[in-house]
Amino acid sequence: MPKYLIAHDLGTSGNKATLFTADGEYVKSKVASYDTKFFNANWAEQNPDDWWEAVCLSTRELMQGIDAGSVAAVSFSGQMMGCLCIDKNGMPLRDHIIWADMRAVAEEEFVRAHIDTPKFYRITGHRPSASYTLAKLLWIKNNEPDIYKKIYKVLNAKDYIVYKMTGRFFTDYSDATGTNAFDLNTFLWSEEILDGVGVDGDLLPEAVPSTHVAGELQRQAAEECGLIPGIPVVIGAGDGTAATVGAGSVAEGVTYNCLGSSSWIATTTRKPVFDEQMRTFNWAHAVPGMVVPCGTMQAAGNSYAWMKKELCGGELLRAKQEGVSAYDLINGEIAASPAGANGLYYLPYLIGERSPRWNPNAKGAFIGLTMEHTHADMLRSVVEGIGMNLKLILDIMRAHIHIETIIALGGLAKSDVCLQIFADIFGIDVKPLNHLEEASSIGAAVCAGVGVGALRDFSEVEKFVYPVGMFEPDRKNCKRYEKMIGIFNHSYDALCGVYGEIAAMANQ
Repeated sequence: MPKYLIAHDLGTSGNKATLFTADGEYVKSKVASYDTKFFNANWAEQNPDDWWEAVCLSTRELMQGIDAGSVAAVSFSGQMMGCLCIDKNGMPLRDHIIWADMRAVAEEEFVRAHIDTPKFYRITGHRPSASYTLAKLLWIKNNEPDIYKKIYKVLNAKDYIVYKMTGRFFTDYSDATGTNAFDLNTFLWSEEILDGVGVDGDLLPEAVPSTHVAGELQRQAAEECGLIPGIPVVIGAGDGTAATVGAGSVAEGVTYNCLGSSSWIATTTRKPVFDEQMRTFNWAHAVPGMVVPCGTMQAAGNSYAWMKKELCGGELLRAKQEGVSAYDLINGEIAASPAGANGLYYLPYLIGERSPRWNPNAKGAFIGLTMEHTHADMLRSVVEGIGMNLKLILDIMRAHIHIETIIALGGLAKSDVCLQIFADIFGIDVKPLNHLEEASSIGAAVCAGVGVGALRDFSEVEKFVYPVGMFEPDRKNCKRYEKMIGIFNHSYDALCGVYGEIAAMANQ
């Protein structure tokens, strides 16, 4: 009888429960959705009880036809940088403030005023930000003092589910990194930061490795989930770090590009990569002693989705009429335009930008548009703009470490045309994986397997995921893109003042 690993991926829109064997075989998955409350322009909250209901429902559905006695472990990937306040009885004191919530701008400025930003970056591996747990906790302290006084622990999504299953409070090192209060050099909560901003460190749970067995599944939780008591519950990792494992980046220098709605390039190193301009950041890895240098852009797949919706009505109509894939038609148009899109540039800043710009006011743009440009040129320029922005992140990494190959996963990695363009822009081989959209779940499953000894170590991720092809750069196209990227940067720089004016006008 196979030994099964249950991986829960607690995302922003729902929980995906996935069943793997310890030999790396994907068996099946079930999804249960929950709502996010968006309000007050940039506030975003979720009810933690909805997470638990989703975990229970998805697990019961997952286990239909499966012997619960064959489950070796349960583990997690989860949305990061949230703030869930729990009282001493384990009850939520208010809804969870999720990663996308940006209300704590004043608190971010408070942190900057009390701790030198470059020093903060060297301690935590991140810039201070309203999107991280620390600023959100300070917002509660300032605006909901009665709740703040009752807080026993502050948790992230997966940590709460682990508590519901085991009755114990933990977080892992990767989610701790997403609080803005964790010292990535010592793997301890930073007393300097917590004391500097007036937060009691006892409010934060014990931080442990991602393979830590938090406890055994308790009877009531087992009944609600359709499992049996006593199954080991492994803490797991934040979704970005879990995806790093699921991409196969578990050894030094193995670098990958997740091409989802947002897109990031990340690698595995023994020490953080500290960029002088703080354009990239660092997470704790699930692999003991390792870290994950990373740079994330906001609108990669988002740019492609916008292009499809707003520019590709003809392809969508034709696909419906002919019963073919709209993506095949769109990618055919992209391939019909030459490298460089006949001198058309696209700036992929549809929702501001994180790496490498760190400019919330940045906007998207087509630069160099003429009467001679075609529909195909516009579509190709969108993909090239995504690639050139990613290359800026990659070059920051390459200034510190040697990178020979990029592993590709995510929705855009389904397109051979896109992957070839990225290989040409990056100037190195790009290798897609066999599982393009299961990285977080695979990462959680591997954490479970290593945690209970069903897997020897993280190198056994190769049982689950591996490259299934390679896109080699066309050197002629590489030279063209090397010349173009300077104009790409110049275009952004030239528009920075305009972005500020647009933002000011929007606020009038």
